[in-house]
Amino acid sequence: MNIDLLTPAEMAQADRRAIEAGPLDGIGLMRNAGQAVAAIVLSRFAGARRVHVLCGSGNNGGDGYVVATILAKSGVAVSLWASGAPRGGSDAALAAAECPLPAHPLADFAAEQGDVVVDALYGAGLSKPLAGADAAAVDKVAALRLPVVAIDLPSGVSGTGGAVLGRAFRADVTVTFVRRKPGHLLLPGRELCGEVIVADIGIGDGVIASLGIRTFDNEPALWRGRLPRPAVDAHKYKRGHVGVFSGGPHATGAARLSALAAARCGAGAVTVLSPGSAMQVNAAHLTAIMLRRVDDIADLAGFLDDRRPSAFVLGPGFGVGEKAREFALAVLRAGKSEHDGDKSAPHGLVCDADAITSFRGDPEDIFAAAAESATALVLTPHEGEFARLFPDLSADASLSKLDKARQAAARSSAVVVYKGPDTVIAAPDGRAAINSNGASWLATAGSGDVLAGIVAGFLAQAMPAFEAACAAVWIHAQAGSRFGPGLVAEDLPQALPPILRELLGP
Repeated sequence: MNIDLLTPAEMAQADRRAIEAGPLDGIGLMRNAGQAVAAIVLSRFAGARRVHVLCGSGNNGGDGYVVATILAKSGVAVSLWASGAPRGGSDAALAAAECPLPAHPLADFAAEQGDVVVDALYGAGLSKPLAGADAAAVDKVAALRLPVVAIDLPSGVSGTGGAVLGRAFRADVTVTFVRRKPGHLLLPGRELCGEVIVADIGIGDGVIASLGIRTFDNEPALWRGRLPRPAVDAHKYKRGHVGVFSGGPHATGAARLSALAAARCGAGAVTVLSPGSAMQVNAAHLTAIMLRRVDDIADLAGFLDDRRPSAFVLGPGFGVGEKAREFALAVLRAGKSEHDGDKSAPHGLVCDADAITSFRGDPEDIFAAAAESATALVLTPHEGEFARLFPDLSADASLSKLDKARQAAARSSAVVVYKGPDTVIAAPDGRAAINSNGASWLATAGSGDVLAGIVAGFLAQAMPAFEAACAAVWIHAQAGSRFGPGLVAEDLPQALPPILRELLGP
């Protein structure tokens, strides 16, 4: 399945460009769309007592008129219900004129058990909540638990952000065209789409390529070619060195989880940077992971000079406060030297958990430092942490999760991993990916610490920050899914090598 995602606006643009290029005109594309949907209804629901086609007044409704026409000519019992007449002279009006069935008012819609519904009311372009007869139809279908085939997206689901606008159909199958939309992957829309089928209606890949798509499904095709593979002559430091900051003696486990994850995903060397008070605790639990005392900025500077680390993790179990701020800024400022020709500057800094919270209410210092640094900043907030750094974006109900992540990345000059069951990864340059393989088993303490370590491990091996974050999110989720019930965070690092082996191949 193609990983490009089209917003409704981009889909409309693709329609226009395809029509301009020919040979298909608007009604030709509409007929192809209707044929694709009708084929699914005929193959999946051949035993239906009756098919009810619910048509809106726009192009989605036009697709529905084509579906009703094809089904009726195929001998299927069809009832057609319309929420309003198509605009005169539109492609939808042409499709309605070709339909031999009478259109009944949607307000009179009635169905029975054994029937099937084709939802052709609004699709992906809906911008306001369903109301009136539209909302009543949703309630009637839900009460009867009728199977629903949705055209493009279940009506009531935003194609841009996956939000439910008022009410929405719950589809068994959703047939969309050319490419999927963000609303197919973002929650809660993802749960309402059922099986998503992408139909070819005659819009070529060249048209889509001309749009400059910047939104993707986070699948391996997006980043697999950037996964690090050790060279024949590699030694441990050539494979990257990760420094993971540890908390005090009673909060060391999170850093060790991050460190082990970084090592498991290929970093050649990993060092836990421990305060003196926690050295004995950490030493008792570490074997392949190295240990170094770092109590203050001077100690950190010494580590940077001596070991030339490639990436850092700051935040897991570290503690909230000025020390976290100082360490984060020091790492990013070390990256400024690369502008002067020093290629030994760190490739990346992953800020998670306490490091994010330490900049609550005053994040401008870290944003400015990231903008000036050659060291990539990756922020990995969950919902609450996102609100601490970006309170205005978090509170803006008009923005989708995708919009929020994009704006946060642009503002912070960081790659933002906006975590959740529909994690969004956004880069400052406008690229964004939506993760769709999330696993509920990952809702366990320490899971995020492991994710931060995976990101840092890839960064240390010079993987670009956006691709490193995308790969880490997908691999982390895959590990959780494969392990399944009983998962605890300690299980995740050991689950990484088999997945990496499959991705890298022989």
